[in-house]
Amino acid sequence: MYDGLMKNISPEESDRLSALIEAEGRAFELLDAIEAAHFIRPGRTERAIEQDIRELAKMDFGVTRHWHKRVVRAGINTLAIASDNPPDRIVGDDDIVFLDLGPVFEEWEADVGRSYAVGPDPQKHALCEDLPIIFDIVREKFRNSPDITGAELYAFSCETAERHGWYFGGKIAGHIVGEFPHVHIRGDKDHHRINPHNALPLRDADADGHQRYWIQEVHLVSQDRSFGGFYERLML
Repeated sequence: MYDGLMKNISPEESDRLSALIEAEGRAFELLDAIEAAHFIRPGRTERAIEQDIRELAKMDFGVTRHWHKRVVRAGINTLAIASDNPPDRIVGDDDIVFLDLGPVFEEWEADVGRSYAVGPDPQKHALCEDLPIIFDIVREKFRNSPDITGAELYAFSCETAERHGWYFGGKIAGHIVGEFPHVHIRGDKDHHRINPHNALPLRDADADGHQRYWIQEVHLVSQDRSFGGFYERLML
């Protein structure tokens, strides 16, 4: 997926990018292990699933730090954004569940998200299928628009979601990621996010002159606003 990205960048940036890609690969291995362990199933609480993920990440992947809280959302809680703290919920027989994980590998942050329809509801399965499709469409917009700003890509994310029959549920459509902790990088925090307040080109360097690498988020919500889904990974 990332073949050819090392061309025409400095050795320092090549090392940074390689480390981020490796961290993301480990994070996807963690997601695969979570699925294999069948943590996500009806009758379990979000909190119990989150605790199982914490222990699995620590024991099998050596993860002792997470740059943001481990997010497990089910049912109506899938409408909530990352900063919200809805009441702990039990996964229902026909729920949708999403994970948003930010493990730190060595000194490098990963940020990945996936959604799961645990029952037969066709709408929930359709949402899970549309999440990576919409991700790819938005990513292609970024790739083909060298001067696109955070505000413009956020608007495009919303428009793309609506064209596919969903609402865009996030206040942001992504953010930078890098050496832990990237939240201490100097500059206006809105310029580190893909949101309506970021009028700067996403390809601008950060305040220290480093290339910025972006996590892209897709948070979709159903037309009746009864459930949502989430997907995220590096946008390169």
